[in-house]
Amino acid sequence: MAPRLTLPNSPAPFRSICASAAACGCLLSLLAGCTPPPAEERVVAFVNGRPITQVEFEAEWNELPDATRARYEKEGGKPRLLSEVITRELLLQEARKQGFDQNDQIRDRARRYKEKLMLDELLKDRIKTKIELTKEELDAYYEKHARQLLTPLKVRVAVMLLPNFPAAKDLEKQVNQGGDFAKFAQRYSVDPKTKANGGDLGPYRKDLVVPEVDEVIRQLKPGMVSAPIKTDAGYYLVKITALDPEIIQADLATRERLRQELLNEKRQKRFDDVIADIRAKAVVKVADASRYGGGEMVTR
Repeated sequence: MAPRLTLPNSPAPFRSICASAAACGCLLSLLAGCTPPPAEERVVAFVNGRPITQVEFEAEWNELPDATRARYEKEGGKPRLLSEVITRELLLQEARKQGFDQNDQIRDRARRYKEKLMLDELLKDRIKTKIELTKEELDAYYEKHARQLLTPLKVRVAVMLLPNFPAAKDLEKQVNQGGDFAKFAQRYSVDPKTKANGGDLGPYRKDLVVPEVDEVIRQLKPGMVSAPIKTDAGYYLVKITALDPEIIQADLATRERLRQELLNEKRQKRFDDVIADIRAKAVVKVADASRYGGGEMVTR
């Protein structure tokens, strides 16, 4: 006689059922029969005579993602999962009664899902080593996208361009005595690109300013105003300030996005190499190459 089981009620049954099993499990189980387990296997439940074995149930439990398993442990543990497995089995049995296991569309979906799993396992086997990035590769990729990134200076730059040295020297003195750099830039700067914004150039980045100004920026500290800097365009005054934490966090997010892009490129390259190797050993013939544009696919 089968042991009696006391099971907790299962809230939100259908959503919980879907969460407790992969889609492939549902599709393949739908097509599976009700073969009795070997006599020595321990049975944890019978559902209309169909046994659910301990091995079967433990496999279900062990395949749960860590976060899902942690949720189950907070909400009833294995008894909660067993209740949902039983409910799922009842639904599967009802589906078989209605002939869904003979449905051609479902069979075709199950076949295609099985093929996808096979391909995943093949590629996992062929791409065994973990794909990682070296510091040199990452630094080179960051350099390639330097215009999108902050430099280690982490400062904001403001400039004003004056037509001659006396004007620049006078304004340097006034700013150092407490004058508003931005207002002076709006009033006196002859640089049409920055004048309206009070000379603000935003966060310091590579190639942001001309080399003469860039060299001085690297020597300044936040809050300082430079002496007049002679350039072909006139005399610059430069002021730098510390960046807001939000801008620094946004830069870190950009760096992580670029890192993921490079990682994906390497993954794609490894995948392409595997496909190229398989193709090189294959004989592929397209029945009507001119129609499908596949003449180049004939390999050997």
